[in-house]
Amino acid sequence: MSSNNCPCGREKTYEDCCELIHNDVSNAKTAEDLMRSRYSAFVKNKVDFIVNTHLDEGQETSRESIEQWSKNSKWLGLEVVSTEKGLESDETGKVEFIANYESNEQDVQHHELAEFKKVDGKWIYADGHVINQGPYVRETPKVGRNEPCPCGSEKKFKKCCGKN
Repeated sequence: MSSNNCPCGREKTYEDCCELIHNDVSNAKTAEDLMRSRYSAFVKNKVDFIVNTHLDEGQETSRESIEQWSKNSKWLGLEVVSTEKGLESDETGKVEFIANYESNEQDVQHHELAEFKKVDGKWIYADGHVINQGPYVRETPKVGRNEPCPCGSEKKFKKCCGKN
């Protein structure tokens, strides 16, 4: 993907892609189009667009928290995992995606199954369910503080590599 491409991941410029949707020049034709334009809105800090394309029912996220997330994150890319329905002729659709970003100098993957529906002929984000990555599983056994250090120094772990 070229650095001139739209943040949504399509091989078009932002001006020829999501900006048209953000500025109401055109509507999202599919649920995936809306999801991609919402991701781009986070990248471009278009908070009003994000709020306005979110179904009011049960909205738990405040405008302020959306703005903070948008501004305080370095957006690294979007991966669409799968889609179900959500075409121009459909009234509902689902899009599974992974939004990659950096927050507090840590890489984060927001993996979600998002639900969309048409309201007055326009796609809108209805709900989303975060897909957990599962618990962290160690590749090697945990070393206790009083066990020999695995580096081979013959010191206790707490006096060697386990020192803070």
